Amino acid sequence: MGSASELAAAAFMMLGYPALMLAALLPSVGAFAAAAAVTYLADHYLHRRGSYLISRLSKVRAGLSIRFLIRQLLLVLLLARVTLDSDLVFYAAIACFLGFYGLQVPHGALVTLISNGRRMPVATRNVDLGSRIRIPDAPPQGLLNRAAEKVLHLDLLAVAGLLVTAATSDSVHGFAGLSATLLLAFVYVAALAPYVRGRRTPPKAVTVLAAVDGWLREYRPETVLYFSGSKDSAYQVNMWLETMEQLESRPLILLRERVILQNLAPTTVPVICVPGGVHLMNMDLSSVRVALYAANVGKNIHMLRVPTMKHVFIGHGDSDKLASVNPFSKVYDEVWTAGRAGRDRYAIADVGVRDEDIVEVGRPQLAPIQPWQGVPEGPRGTAADGHCPTILYAPTWEGWDDSPGNTSILLAGENIVRALVKADPPVRVLYKPHPFTGTRSTKAAAAHRRITALIQKAAAERGADPRFQADAAAQAEAKSELARIEARLAELSGGGVEKRDEAEATRDGLADLAEHEEAARLRAEWNDAYWRSLGVREHRVITGAEPRLYDCFNVSDAMVSDISSVVSDFIASGKPYAVTDSAELGVEEFKRQNTAVRAAVILSNSARELGELLAAVHDPEADPLGAAREELKRYLLGPDEPTSIDQFNTAVRNLAQKAEIRNRGQKTGVREAEPASRVPGRRTKPVDEANGVVKG
Repeated sequence: MGSASELAAAAFMMLGYPALMLAALLPSVGAFAAAAAVTYLADHYLHRRGSYLISRLSKVRAGLSIRFLIRQLLLVLLLARVTLDSDLVFYAAIACFLGFYGLQVPHGALVTLISNGRRMPVATRNVDLGSRIRIPDAPPQGLLNRAAEKVLHLDLLAVAGLLVTAATSDSVHGFAGLSATLLLAFVYVAALAPYVRGRRTPPKAVTVLAAVDGWLREYRPETVLYFSGSKDSAYQVNMWLETMEQLESRPLILLRERVILQNLAPTTVPVICVPGGVHLMNMDLSSVRVALYAANVGKNIHMLRVPTMKHVFIGHGDSDKLASVNPFSKVYDEVWTAGRAGRDRYAIADVGVRDEDIVEVGRPQLAPIQPWQGVPEGPRGTAADGHCPTILYAPTWEGWDDSPGNTSILLAGENIVRALVKADPPVRVLYKPHPFTGTRSTKAAAAHRRITALIQKAAAERGADPRFQADAAAQAEAKSELARIEARLAELSGGGVEKRDEAEATRDGLADLAEHEEAARLRAEWNDAYWRSLGVREHRVITGAEPRLYDCFNVSDAMVSDISSVVSDFIASGKPYAVTDSAELGVEEFKRQNTAVRAAVILSNSARELGELLAAVHDPEADPLGAAREELKRYLLGPDEPTSIDQFNTAVRNLAQKAEIRNRGQKTGVREAEPASRVPGRRTKPVDEANGVVKG
């Protein structure tokens, strides 16, 4: 429903209208002016905040135009009550407000025409369309940004002038305000008119699509990453951007929603966003041989229908969740998993994905994860330099149903955090929840808030404890460095520059390789400075894109999480970890059902087993699960050599060759035998379904 301040603003605004009516009936010019000021300011505040309450008001017939109209009608009532109803200014006010609303019709039409006209049928990044078609500059954002709100607020001059007239009986002020409102509204409409005709309008859809096809025929992409999803799922495609940049074949990223393009991380790979299914199906993708899919969504069908390319499900993580063995996966030519565990999951699930269609390629995204070197030595687990072990709590979200095994947030989260912040020897706690946490379940959202409050309270207590004093000078230096880096990153990302619309972004959205490399270096420097700015003992709640989950892995000595790809990824570090059995299956059954927890400390909802995890962190030599973690790492993620990106490139190359053989066979009528996969890790031995191991 919005923040407390937004609720207060909405309450003031809605109470302001009865106050306006009362002031008009009394009549009281001063009270009317005060109530009008409250309604104007509250309305403006809610719009500036982009409050959800604005759209809710429209649903109950209290939209923006209605609110302004009511205020103007009450002002006319006030004029009548102060005996100005026989004065010419009274009739001028009525005529002005009618004319003012009349001008809003062409204003709204022009804004709609301009906005729709500048919405490209295909939006791109790193695709040179500017040299192929003429895309004019966008109108000044001041004309289009919150245009309806701006034009309605032009009545301020008329309202102010009429209030002065009501207070002084001098009609000059009223006429002046009314004239100024009408003049400015006319000027606003006139300023928009040139952008709906001539050379100030972008080319038609057919011209844009022809230009994109021309670019595709010249670039000849070979491997496509295809993605469709909601705004909150952008991370699923972002995790594959660096891998796409390292492909040996010519890459292309195809998106289906504009909101994903807006939330796409910086990349040097060409990106095409095609919202229309017909446009996509008519696009020239004849050179593409391999299509990669990061999610199982309905819009995949628009690409899956193309037989000249091979289709691969690569997913957006590797875990024991049911989503990792979705029966929909059998529509793809191949399914690529990180290691042998992914292959075994499909065999055990028996959902129709054939073993020969599974390829183990590792996880290229895990390259930044650093191996554990152990906690520095020091008294009672605290190093001489002030370092104390860092425990990351990274629970997954509540999922689409209310299964108790989805997340530990609901039943165990507070117990876990409470035990960690009170641990002796002390540890530092980092809490990084899944970005979807609380989006479906109000109970999960409430639990997240309570966990956040626990950590913030513990952080405040630690900050006041003389045993945990940080190096203030070093922190100040790190914060200064952060500000410098953030300012430069803002420059590189265009922050501070007037926001471009979709057409301009398509025309000018060519990545500068030098700037892209500089930004990557600066982000690494930012990450280092961020952790130094906190100190090594400060508890922290971490939300948002930065620091990234893998950065949190690298500064942590252990992790507590749930059944999700986070666990499989963390195993790459070799560090101790714990997983919560929120459904209370019991240790043996929980391990049987979930491969990734076989080398974990299993927590009940009480979290009383956390001592085992902390003991392994403080004394790695006595860690009973170290060898099991190393074996499990190979099983889940594959071998360290060849590197995962080499395995991935080999898989792309092999599948592209199969696509070529198929296409040649279609042309000649002779079917050639497909080559055997050369990707390490392929095997066809049967699986022992009781424990998920290979027979023979």
